[in-house]
Amino acid sequence: KGVIIVITRLVWYNQFKIILNGIRRIIMEILENEKQIYDKLDSLGIDYSVIEHEPVYTAADLESIKDRAHGVHCKNLFFRNAKGDKYYLISCTDNAQVDVKGLKEKIGSTRLSFASAERLEKVLNLLPGSVNPFSLINDREKVVNFFIEKKLVGEDQLNFHPNVNHKTVTISYAGLEKYLSDLGVIINKVEL
Repeated sequence: KGVIIVITRLVWYNQFKIILNGIRRIIMEILENEKQIYDKLDSLGIDYSVIEHEPVYTAADLESIKDRAHGVHCKNLFFRNAKGDKYYLISCTDNAQVDVKGLKEKIGSTRLSFASAERLEKVLNLLPGSVNPFSLINDREKVVNFFIEKKLVGEDQLNFHPNVNHKTVTISYAGLEKYLSDLGVIINKVEL
């Protein structure tokens, strides 16, 4: 009986170590995914500021941080076309009413639908609730078309998540443009 208890404890301990190492690896990947944004912004000499806050998952949740992150708060929508072979990242004001059916004509796509969490992770290495234009650094295959609402062009303070939804980066449109240009991303402007 004592041998069975020892073996059971060893098996449980080894399983616990495997799970703990997996969690540690995931946390390190998340931290690196965020850090690469700051590294890129710093290397390009782009001014920005960062605040930390409770996780926000929707544009409505942004209300809780508006007193600390000044400027225009943005929501970011990640779509795929009907075939699932083209992706679109749309950045717009947090209160923009996006007509998905009308949007497809404006951006030259077939029927649009929100990309799944699996596609979001595969294409941009993100979890739901943290979609942002900075994440285009992870679009290694250049399959995402980026669109920004025309109202945001020229703004001095735009707010986006830095690949995690518990922090917000404030950056100028010019700074965002410089960042995306360095990645080779074409900024398409759209009227919503």
